[in-house]
Amino acid sequence: MDYLPQQNRILKGDDIPAEERISAEGKRVVILGGGDTGADCLGTALRQGAETVHQVELLPRPPDDRNENNPWPVWPTIFRTSAAHEEGGGREYSILTKSFSGENGVLKRLHAVRLEWGAPHETGRPSMIEVEGSEFEIETDLVLLAMGFLGPEQPGLLTNLGIAFAPRGNVNTDATRMTNVPGVFSAGDMARGQSLVVWAIAEGRDVAHHVDKYLRGATDLPPVPGGVIV
Repeated sequence: MDYLPQQNRILKGDDIPAEERISAEGKRVVILGGGDTGADCLGTALRQGAETVHQVELLPRPPDDRNENNPWPVWPTIFRTSAAHEEGGGREYSILTKSFSGENGVLKRLHAVRLEWGAPHETGRPSMIEVEGSEFEIETDLVLLAMGFLGPEQPGLLTNLGIAFAPRGNVNTDATRMTNVPGVFSAGDMARGQSLVVWAIAEGRDVAHHVDKYLRGATDLPPVPGGVIV
C-alpha cells in the first residue's frame, strides 16, 4: 500500500520528495506474497532496475492442471504466469519467513524455513509443518509485503455487536447478505474474504438492494444474483 500507489503517482507526474521515494533500483528485493499484488510488485521492482527479485509464497505451488477437488465451473486453482513474471525474477513456494536481520538499522537478510502441509484443521485449512533443518537466509535490501487478507478485525465493533463469523473468520451472512444481527449487513472482503474489487462493487450493489428492501419493505434497486454483474 506504500510502494505501488507511490509508483502510480510518479508515473502520473507527481513530484515525490527523494527522502520519501521507495525504489528498488540496484537492490536485492524480496516480495512476501504470491498473488496479483505480489506480481505487480515484482514487475515494478524489475522496471525500477532491481538487482534481483524473489517472490516468496507461504502456500504450496498450485498444480499445472485442475485437481479432482477443483472441478469446473469453480475458478481453477492452477499455476499461472503473468506478464510481470515473464519479465524475470524468481518464485518460491511453501516458505515461512521467521525473522529479519541487518546492521546499524539497515536490512540485510531474511531468515526463513521450508514447509510441508499436513491434514486440514477444523477450519478446512491444511496444517503447516516446518521442515526440520531447512532453515535458510536470503540476502536482501528491500522487502515488500504483499500478503493476503486474513479477515476483518473482530475485536471491537463486530464482537460488540455479537456478529457471527464463518469458519475462516469472515462475517457470516444469509442469502440477503444480512448477518445474524437483524439490520446489520455485510458484503465484499469482510464477508467473501479477499477478492477482486469487482466483487466488492457487485456485492455492494446487491447489499444496497437488500438494505433498501429491509428498511422500506420494497425496493426499486435491482438485485445482483450471486454478486455477478452482467
